[in-house]
Amino acid sequence: MKIRKSTEQDFKRIIEIYAFAREYMKTHGNPNQWGPTNWPPEELIHHDIREGNSYVCINEDENVVGVFYFIQGKNIEPTYKNISEGNWTGSETYGVVHRLAGDGSEKGIGAFCIDWAFSKCGNLRIDTHGDNIVMQNLLKKLGFNHCGTIYVEEDNYPRLAFEKKLNK
Repeated sequence: MKIRKSTEQDFKRIIEIYAFAREYMKTHGNPNQWGPTNWPPEELIHHDIREGNSYVCINEDENVVGVFYFIQGKNIEPTYKNISEGNWTGSETYGVVHRLAGDGSEKGIGAFCIDWAFSKCGNLRIDTHGDNIVMQNLLKKLGFNHCGTIYVEEDNYPRLAFEKKLNK
């Protein structure tokens, strides 16, 4: 597999992957994270592509099988400024992955995307819904630590905040 920046030509496929992910989450005990709001909205996907922060995962057959948002910098995620029931352990400079989804065609898409993002920054933060047991298990398997709880603007559900950083 490989990662590249998304283009507008990928938009239709990205929408298909997010639709699959919403249904997958719903049938695996997580109907509220993306389902009620049909998350992510199309305008946000277009924005992510224009800003250069949307990435796709390509399999060996050159098919788009996954999508995610990735950005890195200093204090780049406003919702991460306030964390309760814990603390971030890394520096003010970090990477963030949001809106990670695979099409279910292959195992390991999520891990591949997260590992790629971590390799770019060395301090990666991710949050997920409390009902998203699949993502929580993946993050723990990949060596992320639960750091506390954050809140997003999209809904009133708290998000579990995870971080992984290089040991120095």
